[in-house]
Amino acid sequence: MLSNGILKSFIFPDNVEDKLFEIKLNSDKSVFKIISYFPLSETERQIIISVLDKPDFSAFYSIFSDTVTDDDWNKTKNQIKQRFKNELFDINSKI
Repeated sequence: MLSNGILKSFIFPDNVEDKLFEIKLNSDKSVFKIISYFPLSETERQIIISVLDKPDFSAFYSIFSDTVTDDDWNKTKNQIKQRFKNELFDINSKI
């Protein structure tokens, strides 16, 4: 989903980048919100904070509130991403 090129400005480890749905930027290109599919672990948040070089950053949001293990995420991520993408396109086609 992050095909808008925003991630190219940041180098996240693949296992963290894979869990991100969207990064929202201010007009000055600074990050003001990060949206993941599921809540990120504290370690994942710290990795992102380090990459952003923003020690006080805390604007993490997730689409789903359930927590999932890395094993569960790896088993179902393609299905989850595709289903979510399909539902978004379905909503947009009805507008």
